[in-house]
Amino acid sequence: MGRHQKRVASPTSWPITRKTHAWVVGANAGPHSKETGIPLLVVVRDMLKLANNSREAKRIINEGNVFIDGIARKDYKYITGLFDIISLPALNEYYRVLFDTNNRFKLYKESPGASKLCRINNKTVVRKGAIQLNLHDGNNILASNDYKTFDTVLLSLPDRKITKHIGYKIGNLALVIGGEHSGEIGKIKQIRKVRGSGTNMVVLANEKDFETIEDYVYVIGETTPEIKVI
Repeated sequence: MGRHQKRVASPTSWPITRKTHAWVVGANAGPHSKETGIPLLVVVRDMLKLANNSREAKRIINEGNVFIDGIARKDYKYITGLFDIISLPALNEYYRVLFDTNNRFKLYKESPGASKLCRINNKTVVRKGAIQLNLHDGNNILASNDYKTFDTVLLSLPDRKITKHIGYKIGNLALVIGGEHSGEIGKIKQIRKVRGSGTNMVVLANEKDFETIEDYVYVIGETTPEIKVI
């Protein structure tokens, strides 16, 4: 990712104005991709509105006032993203990063001590046969083989210890994070496996049934959501 990029070419998920200025800060390589992440400076200035310009936002960040998943981040180009917990201890404010129904980043208020929700994107066997869970935010954690791909784990912060496991299965609640139904919550009704190189599909139900690709589905609870979504 470059140091800067043109605003008109920035991801549509970034909630910024497109034509007020030519350039917007780029993001360093980090735990999230460009599509599922956003530079910390943009969060502080444009979403939280704690600063009027880049210089003020950089100062706030450099002073260690912004915590991501319990760790102070002083790099204004640090890329934060989906399901991250943003903490502002000086203001006693806590937020979770999610997508809204327009598939744009939105901050939802959280409580102190909120857990980090992570989807298991893959599992690998590492040294001495240990099982490593590869999470959606680019981090890895060692665990037993009881966890499956696309399951969700809740992690305490900042030590990242598993506090709860929610299976990717029919009947559980899931949040859609892309496509036409971005931001919607539904109960998993059917998981349709597609042979070959095709994408698996998931049918969810809320007021009506709808279908989306498996990559957009994040399990967030069993009977009630484990996160605040309003």
